[in-house]
Amino acid sequence: MATVVEVNCTTGERTERDTTPAEDQAREADAAAATIAQAEADAVAAEKATAKAELLSRLGITADEATLLLS
Repeated sequence: MATVVEVNCTTGERTERDTTPAEDQAREADAAAATIAQAEADAVAAEKATAKAELLSRLGITADEATLLLS
């Protein structure tokens, strides 16, 4: 279990408590969702990089040369 710190901004009262099982499950679900989202983003980035490399290869130019052409 983790510790939660709750602060009442009006009174300044600070309370520390252990997380509930529901909060633990929510935190684990959020972590799993973040891992999946990162994996998907990495896959998209890899696909884009592969497509870019293939296009540059077909054109027979380097990335620097493509940048010069587009500037």
